[in-house]
Amino acid sequence: MSDGRVATDGGVESSPGLRIAVTGAGGRMGREVIEAAADREGVAVAVAVNRSLVDPVAGVAVESAADLDGLLASEEPDVLVDFTGPASAVAYAEACADAGVPLVTGTTGFDEDGLDDLRAASDAVPVLKASNFARGVAALRRAVREAAAALPGYDVELTETHHNGKRDAPSGTAKSILDDVGDARPDLDERVHGREGDAPRAATETGVHARRAGDVTGEHEVLFAGNREALELTHRAGDRGVFAEGALDAAAWLVDRDPGWYGFGDVLDAGDTEDAGDSGQ
Repeated sequence: MSDGRVATDGGVESSPGLRIAVTGAGGRMGREVIEAAADREGVAVAVAVNRSLVDPVAGVAVESAADLDGLLASEEPDVLVDFTGPASAVAYAEACADAGVPLVTGTTGFDEDGLDDLRAASDAVPVLKASNFARGVAALRRAVREAAAALPGYDVELTETHHNGKRDAPSGTAKSILDDVGDARPDLDERVHGREGDAPRAATETGVHARRAGDVTGEHEVLFAGNREALELTHRAGDRGVFAEGALDAAAWLVDRDPGWYGFGDVLDAGDTEDAGDSGQ
C-alpha cells in the first residue's frame, strides 16, 4: 500500500493503490462493489470471482470462484469484499485466513455454526462483518436504541421491505435493530413474526413483519406506540450503491488492522461517530 491517504466521500481515508478482491461478482451487490470501485480514485479490483460464468463487470474480468485460493496467492489483494451467501462466505473466509487477506462481508442469514466458522477466520486475519453498510442505517440504529430506552412500556413493531429476490427473512439489518431494541428493553423477550387469526398482543412481544416485493432496495421502519402517541423511525435506501460505498470505506479502513472481529461501527468511530453502526454480530 502507498503511504499517501486520500479522503473518500464518506470521510474515511483510502490509500492510493488499494487493491480489492470481490466475490459474488455476478450478483447484485458484487456488481455494485465493482462499479463503485471503478468510480473511486485509488481503488482497483485485482480479483473478481463468481461461482458461475459471467461477462466482465465494469471492464473487470470475472474468474471462477473455484480458483479463488490461487488468485489470492498470485494477485495478493489488500482485502476481499464479500456479499454472497452464508456457506460461500464461510468458505471465502477460510481462504482469506489461509492467504492472509482481510475480509469485509455484508452477507447475512448465518446460523450460529456459520457465525462461529466466520469468527474463526478472525483469529488469523481482520474480519469485518456488518448487516448493513449504509450510514443512515447506523444513525437509525442509534436513534432506535435511544427511543427504546426513553419509551418504557411502549409497544414496538418492526417492518422491513426488500426486493422479491431476497432470500433471508427478516433481513440481517432487521435482526440487528431487534437486538438493539432488546438491549434497551429486556422486557421485550418475544419476537412475533406476523399475525393471523385470534392473536392478541402480549406485553412482552416485538412484532416483526417482512415484506418482499418488486425491486425495493431496502426499507426499515420501527414503530413505537403507547401513551396516546406514536413514533416512527424509518430508513429507505435509494439504490444499492450506498451499501457498496460503505463496504469500500470499510475495506480501506480494515487493511492495516490486527486480526480480530470488527463491525461497521468501528469504521464510523474512526470518523468520530461513536457507536453508530453494526456491532459485528
